[in-house]
Amino acid sequence: MEKRRIKNSRYITGIDGVRTLAVIGVIFYHLMPSYLPGGYLGVPILFVISGYLITDLLRQEWQQNEKIGVLKFYIRRLKRLYPSLVTVLVISTAYITLFQRNLLNNLRGAVLSSLLYVNNWWQIDHGLSYFDRFGNESPFTHLWTMAVEGQNYLIWPILFIFLMKFVKRRDWIFYALSIAALLSAIGMAVGFTPGEDPTRVYYGTDTRIFSILIGNALAFIWPSTRLKTEIPDSAKRILNIAGLASLFMLVVSFIFMDDRFSFPYYGGIYLVSLITAVLVAVTSHPGASLNRWLTNPVFSYLGKRSYGIYLYQFPVMIFYEAKVNVATNVWLHVLIEFALILLCSELSYRFIEEPLRKFDYKKTWKKIKDWFALPALSKEKAVGIAGFVVVLIATIGVATAPSNYVDANQEEFQEEIQANKQAAQKSKNDGEKAEAENDEEEETQDTATDENILQTYSNDTDHVMEKYDLTENQVKRARSTEVTAFGDSVLLGSTKNIQEIFPDAVIDADVGRQLYDSVDLLQELKDEDNLKENVVIALGSNGYADEAQFDDLMNVIGNRKVYLINVRVPTQRWQNDNNTLFKKMDDKYKRVTLVDWYDLSNPNNNWFREDQVHPTDVGRVEYTSLLAKAILE
Repeated sequence: MEKRRIKNSRYITGIDGVRTLAVIGVIFYHLMPSYLPGGYLGVPILFVISGYLITDLLRQEWQQNEKIGVLKFYIRRLKRLYPSLVTVLVISTAYITLFQRNLLNNLRGAVLSSLLYVNNWWQIDHGLSYFDRFGNESPFTHLWTMAVEGQNYLIWPILFIFLMKFVKRRDWIFYALSIAALLSAIGMAVGFTPGEDPTRVYYGTDTRIFSILIGNALAFIWPSTRLKTEIPDSAKRILNIAGLASLFMLVVSFIFMDDRFSFPYYGGIYLVSLITAVLVAVTSHPGASLNRWLTNPVFSYLGKRSYGIYLYQFPVMIFYEAKVNVATNVWLHVLIEFALILLCSELSYRFIEEPLRKFDYKKTWKKIKDWFALPALSKEKAVGIAGFVVVLIATIGVATAPSNYVDANQEEFQEEIQANKQAAQKSKNDGEKAEAENDEEEETQDTATDENILQTYSNDTDHVMEKYDLTENQVKRARSTEVTAFGDSVLLGSTKNIQEIFPDAVIDADVGRQLYDSVDLLQELKDEDNLKENVVIALGSNGYADEAQFDDLMNVIGNRKVYLINVRVPTQRWQNDNNTLFKKMDDKYKRVTLVDWYDLSNPNNNWFREDQVHPTDVGRVEYTSLLAKAILE
């Protein structure tokens, strides 16, 4: 008689509580990053859990059978993970094909790389950023984690067999895996460059596998079926204190370990993984109390559905936020999105995950034949036809999706951005050169007649007055007004407009720039004597800002006059928070003048491109006119 696969396996109910903590952290990191800036740490928590549970089961199978059924392992993993993944890819692709066709670009690569569990490397190869929600809109961004886990599932059973056959001693295996995890974490630290996008080290299997390896290592020295239920009170007390302390440290990390800091990449995520290992170890011990404390109906419900919750979070957020202005009534939209994510995960759990995990795929052909024999008006027939239509639409979407396509509007915008970048760079480099040219012009003034110069100046003044609704006196004063404009892509797009009014303006702007990474850049401008008496700050379109960050900027700027432009980003939650902060800074600093771009522009959708953030030609004129009047009046 064939043995059961694993005789004495334990289901550790408290692990569902840890999973709940992790997945809630990740979701609210995406929904409300200013409130939970370290929520992304839910991912290494899930990795550690995955590494521990999978290795613990492999160890039990090896102990029982002295072998591992590798093919059966792959089949079990695919039956557990693939149906839900395929479902979310198909439904999302069909939705994009019908209702959000702007996301079709490179869709085929995103879908195929997700199905093959190489999405993390595909995103790295395409230069996509996990941290740029504004510029990297995709319902599949988060599937990089599935790729890392899938690659681990492919390699780990084979490596496990090798270790058990040739290393054998569990303590040596533990040390080897711990060293490999440490090397992976060192790889993250070495590959990280402060001030640059950390996506390569955040996505890379080589620089993220340490969390899974820590879980793998733990299973060799802390096997769940070898832990005693009855232990001394002193040992129980130590375990409970360690478990509660690790739980507390993870919660604190969620609140304070912002992904914008360097610390997470210089060992912070590795440290969180080690703390998670302590939490998992204590939760797994039947002699400790933490398993019981983390077991309740809510945690059990969410923990069992955590895979579906994780899968559906990004599609729900991307599709919902594209249709709804989430900047107003922020918490209402957070609750709605969270409810939609739970609804999708519940449907997935009931009708996809559980049925197909238990389904005997040998009976697939019989099921198909039985379906054709059903009455035409039966519920099963209707569901089958609807499913076929969705798959067909998704297939058409994938087949017709363009690769690296840039439409006329996008091409025009990119060309404008590049031209304005060159103009902005030139404005920084030409300070001393301009002074030299002025001296030379004075010496050679007699080569041109005074009449020609006056006529040219008059024509230019008339043009600027009419275009930007300025008085002659304002235009004349603008010629001698020193301005430094510092900001993001919204400011960058208006570079040439600003230079029409303020010819000597120094402009330093870049795509994706945020308040938190601007202090050093402003200091560079100051050191180069490019920080003039009037400083324009145009930040806040790309993410949350806070008062401490603004205070740091003001310390660099010193006593110069500051013109602070607020933001219009109706598709992002940080719009209102940032504008509230900027109003507060206007009240706090006497030398700050608030330029209310939001109030002027918000009723005028025709001033903006499709993203409702970057101004068109008309919008740029209005933007520049508002700024110029604030400076010159």
